[in-house]
Amino acid sequence: MGPVGDQESTAVPGGGDPIRIILADDHRVVRSGLRLLLEKGGDFEVVAEADDVESARRFVHGHHPQVLILDLNMPGGSSLDAIPVIRAESPDTQIVVLTMQQETAFVRAALSAGAVGYVLKDAADGELVEAVRRAAAGESYLNPELGARIASEPAPGPPDDLSEREVEVLTLIALGNTNPEIASKLFLSIRTVETHRAHIQQKLMLSTRAELVGYAIERGLIAA
Repeated sequence: MGPVGDQESTAVPGGGDPIRIILADDHRVVRSGLRLLLEKGGDFEVVAEADDVESARRFVHGHHPQVLILDLNMPGGSSLDAIPVIRAESPDTQIVVLTMQQETAFVRAALSAGAVGYVLKDAADGELVEAVRRAAAGESYLNPELGARIASEPAPGPPDDLSEREVEVLTLIALGNTNPEIASKLFLSIRTVETHRAHIQQKLMLSTRAELVGYAIERGLIAA
């Protein structure tokens, strides 16, 4: 799938600049509903829509909106991996994740990657509006239920004597990345990735990718 397209800029009646937003979701009906929700108040402007990760990144790079509303499950790559890339390319664009994913591992990963908001798709409409307003003001927003769950959980640490870097490599392996792709994403050499992979397999006494995926799911590093 590819980019949906740019939108012409509009002014807010009565003066003032609207909060410029890009919507990134691979379901057209979801984007249409979000557009209606956000633009009915008059102070939000959706400047572009994207239906995959790459077009979301490209539109943000072209428009530099104040807020990107980003679905975690889209074609064209990992939305989680795209968050720090987008933030680096457009530092003034704040990212609000809008997703069905309720696992706290995803929340922690999204916030660690650079998102400032995390909203569930089944939340009340006003929650997304509040999250976007806060993001545009440089503030954070977290779904209250998820926030309470995270607060009650101990902070996760590297499992089974793995280093933090080894956990990153293991997670990317489990998500289907090749060694060259992992090297590119973590700014490492392929040889270094291969070394980390060997150490991971040695420490966990696992030899196949399927076994590593099963371990990652069991430890909550990725969702099943």
